[in-house]
Amino acid sequence: MNTAIALALTLALPPATPAAAPAAPAPKVFHVAPDGRSAACNQVNPCSLETARDKVREALAGGMDRDVEVRLAGGVYRMAAPLVLDRRDSGPDGHTVTWTAAPGARPVLSGGVPITGWRQEGRLQVAPVPEGLSPRQLFVGGVRAVRARGGSCPAATCDATKTGMTGAVKSGVAGWADPANAEAVIKVRWRNYRCRIDRVDGDVITFVQPCWTNSASGTGRTGPAWDSTTVDSSRYSKVSFFENAAELLDEPGEFVFDRTARTVSYLPRPGERLDDVIAPATETLLRMEGASRVRIAGLGFEHAAYRQPDTAEGYAGTQGGLTLTGATGPEDHAGRFYTKPAAAVVVRGGRDVTVDGAAFARLGGAGVILEGGTKDSAVTGSAFTDLSSGAVYVGDTDPNPPAELRGERNTVARNTITWTGREFTDAVGVWAGYESGLRVDHNTLEKLPYSGVSVGWGWNQPVAQNPDMRDNRITGNRIVDAMMVAEDQHDGGAIYTQGPQPGTVISGNYLNRSAYGNTERDGNGVYLDEQSSHITVEGNVITRVGYKWISNWAGYGIDNLATGNWTDTTAPELSGRGSRQADNHTALERLPDAALAVAAAAGASPGPVEQLEPDLARTGSATQSATEGAAAAAGALDGSTVTDTRTTSAPGSWWQVDLGGPHRIGTVEIWNDASMTTADAELLVSATPDFAQATRVPLPGRALRPSVVAVDAEGRYVRIQRTGTGRIGLSAVMVHP
Repeated sequence: MNTAIALALTLALPPATPAAAPAAPAPKVFHVAPDGRSAACNQVNPCSLETARDKVREALAGGMDRDVEVRLAGGVYRMAAPLVLDRRDSGPDGHTVTWTAAPGARPVLSGGVPITGWRQEGRLQVAPVPEGLSPRQLFVGGVRAVRARGGSCPAATCDATKTGMTGAVKSGVAGWADPANAEAVIKVRWRNYRCRIDRVDGDVITFVQPCWTNSASGTGRTGPAWDSTTVDSSRYSKVSFFENAAELLDEPGEFVFDRTARTVSYLPRPGERLDDVIAPATETLLRMEGASRVRIAGLGFEHAAYRQPDTAEGYAGTQGGLTLTGATGPEDHAGRFYTKPAAAVVVRGGRDVTVDGAAFARLGGAGVILEGGTKDSAVTGSAFTDLSSGAVYVGDTDPNPPAELRGERNTVARNTITWTGREFTDAVGVWAGYESGLRVDHNTLEKLPYSGVSVGWGWNQPVAQNPDMRDNRITGNRIVDAMMVAEDQHDGGAIYTQGPQPGTVISGNYLNRSAYGNTERDGNGVYLDEQSSHITVEGNVITRVGYKWISNWAGYGIDNLATGNWTDTTAPELSGRGSRQADNHTALERLPDAALAVAAAAGASPGPVEQLEPDLARTGSATQSATEGAAAAAGALDGSTVTDTRTTSAPGSWWQVDLGGPHRIGTVEIWNDASMTTADAELLVSATPDFAQATRVPLPGRALRPSVVAVDAEGRYVRIQRTGTGRIGLSAVMVHP
């Protein structure tokens, strides 16, 4: 056959079908059950968690060319010790080892111990506590009980010093049968301290060590040299409450643990059964040390403990849920040696580790910690609720660690975080230390006692001026009700940063109600604190913030840019060389469609967006009684909650706005000034300037930021007037239809 004929025949044939790629082999599957005792680890004869781990190790060591799955049947896995995975448990190259819920199952790893043997003693129910357990938390039918607590004790009575506290007699502590069961809870600005009483001698209360020394000044170990938030500082104002004394057990839902008798006493809520009472006992439920290509999917984690606060170490809070521990140590004003809380899941030195679709609830400490040089790892699609500490901790506090210990390219995304910091109220929702390439993306965070997302560390200390930290992205998060006023934590923000972070971007977030209703001007939307530099804040929606929508107060925070954001107030210009604001939409009365779209898209799933209310006072004219200094009456109508107006202290001092015509008035927002000068006043709404037929609403106590007053009246003139002697001091007054 000649060449031409052969070529023609070849072209006439249909093209050859390429050989199909070989199908990926099905994963090797091991089956686990709470009561599994078999060594087979199959669906009919499941095994325990530890047996499955060992079987996986054998399979991996023998060579594995496929993924591995460990499927957990539903039920509660009682964890007397953590399940530990290390390098031997890593997925082979190109493959993953997945620990996951069996289809349709809801497995829960629990560190809790049931409390049984209840007997009635008067109004109380009393039960023995197993040896080795010191209950700090108690969950009754899944609901958190409260350690019995009293009211606050002001500094005038409970006077804190470097060595202890006076006031045992007047506070009642001296009369308690066993004061050593109790601890003092003290909050100073952003810090939370919890130290157990050691003894009472007359009027003097002495606390366990090293907790009290680590909470007081003078050690050189308690943070920046300028810090004035120790228990013996001028900013200390009170013991927030003493707790865990039998004499304080007076409210349903409270309990006390008696260390000497080893009993727990509980005052039940109406109709409550005590057949499901759990106390957290085991600290960490899952620990990974150097593991790679491991995925945790769909598992529940409950009742993990946090033992340190119940020891002599106590809880000497520093910031973000970290504490100072140890009786001695290097002097370090940058916080390199602070201790993270215990967590249900700890990943140390991990590579390509994922925690996905997990549920963390009813924990005595934190949810997840990624530390010790963990890289390319993620916490995604998980739910965190009812945690004593924070939800997710990423990274460490050494600004320049060796390469293998740097945190890089980690992700916290699409998680739902609610009601964290239930006990340790200085904790945050998501905390990150010195990280690079971190993504905190499209999480929903709600009901937080302190800051929502905190990235960076080191304050303004020299050791922290050139850290391994850059290119972080905090994007698309929904943060609502951060810095909740009832928890009395101050000086934070919905999003908080520290340190130079070149390339870091904060964008597309919806931040609503941070420190809303506070009495102080220190709750922020985005807070670029302590040396925060080279950060872009762009396209965020920031509303109803107790102080500044953006704060960059420190001169050494340089080259920051805030642009294209939407907010209902104004803020001073950014401090720091090269920092600037450009093209922001401030002092808004209504959010435009573009802002509503950004807010609606934020978070792990769509959530409601709180539209701003029209302000009838914005175009009104303001007057006031005799003015103190240069604070003009119009300062309360300029759309800013930062500028002030202030009267003298003459009897019956007042401020008012003429709306220009009659209006139906629904509510009035009163934003106090920085010195909290407006107190014991009344709100008057009148159709005439003489207020002869005015609607009057009493305003007892201090006005907040803001006090929202329901009026529901017709009027043209709105007045705020002292009922006695004292100043009216306001940063804003908003009148809503």
